[in-house]
Amino acid sequence: MKEDFLHYLWKFKKFDVLNLKTSNHEQITIANVGQYLELAGPDFFNAQITIDDQMWAGNVEIHLKSSDWYVHHHERDAAYENVILHVVWEHDTEIYRKNNTEIPVLELKKYVDQDTIVNYQSLMSPKAWIFCEKQLAAISPFILKNWQERLFFERLERKSKPVFELLRQTNNDWEAVLFCLLAKNFGLNTNGETFLKIATSIPFSIIRKESFEVENLESLLFGNAGLLDVEKEDNYFKDLKFRYYYLLHKYQIEKCSGNPVEFFKHRPDNFPTIRLSQFANLYHSNQNLFSQISEITSVKVIYDLFQVSASSYWQDHYQFDKESSKKKKMLSKSFIDLIIVNTLMPIQFAYAKSKGEEIAEDLIQLLDQVAPEKNAIIDKFKSFGVKSVSAFETQSMLQLKNEYCSKGKCLECAIGMELMKTD
Repeated sequence: MKEDFLHYLWKFKKFDVLNLKTSNHEQITIANVGQYLELAGPDFFNAQITIDDQMWAGNVEIHLKSSDWYVHHHERDAAYENVILHVVWEHDTEIYRKNNTEIPVLELKKYVDQDTIVNYQSLMSPKAWIFCEKQLAAISPFILKNWQERLFFERLERKSKPVFELLRQTNNDWEAVLFCLLAKNFGLNTNGETFLKIATSIPFSIIRKESFEVENLESLLFGNAGLLDVEKEDNYFKDLKFRYYYLLHKYQIEKCSGNPVEFFKHRPDNFPTIRLSQFANLYHSNQNLFSQISEITSVKVIYDLFQVSASSYWQDHYQFDKESSKKKKMLSKSFIDLIIVNTLMPIQFAYAKSKGEEIAEDLIQLLDQVAPEKNAIIDKFKSFGVKSVSAFETQSMLQLKNEYCSKGKCLECAIGMELMKTD
């Protein structure tokens, strides 16, 4: 038994509300269970309860045992002085306020249907992966779809927080924010933070000015990635290095210092050299990129916009001074899908939010056009009967697993609440 189960019972009044009595046999009538705070202090704020003939307005605190009041040292905390009812599963001791008046206690286990307890125990019993894995396939598609929409926007809210932080750092320059977020995306998990640091170290005004020569963009990116620090005989390398130090002097910017980029564990097409060149070519090919993507609702337009390749030098190189078989290294469709999910959706959401606009349906429709992501979590859900057919659904299921299943928040989940229902 956990306190979150008692919170669920109280919040949704999943007990016999008609015959409630305190531990001192006083009649209880609930007019309002109060607001569930999930913050420091009492669990439910501003409840309205009648005990015998006296109406009370105040807070409700919930514990497994009455004695937990003292275990948690609530007797020392002024925030608990306005508690009008102590709801517990098991009443094992009386609790008093500072003025020596006794706080009324409701022992909840006397009023909860056995089927509700059995459902809870079944839901929360240990499973191999998640608690409800054997019952998932039976969930109504209507309930699942509505819950997925909520999960999707919770995930977007979380992903949009770095957008607003970058917006503050760039003096509300949305083009600069997109540049930084795309850089992080191009770095993938291994080099993402390093690429982000590289992007934030170059004032975007310089990127704007130098975007007409892709070699200048590459020199800035490769230089701040530390890839031009050595000496090589390669003419292309020498040209980029010359440009890099010229631009540092021209704009009086400091050389970026940070973690070196990683080649290890990457397939050659994901080497930082290739991704930085593709990134440079994206900004060489598209000025005012944010203005172009801020209101796009068609995935095809995005695919066309991101149809860029690494520079010609990199068609037969993966590293400086080492020739390879020739290959035109275009951004793949699957990589563009990652950009849509991890960068374009969050920044479109944040931009609309900053203007007070509602684009929920537009974003869902757009991601419904994007192929579902492939990873171990999505495969697991599929094995339990929940198949995702678009990126909208995979994003929702990732949010479900990471923020609810893995944290045991079954009673805050629409699926868990549905499974808790009794006939």
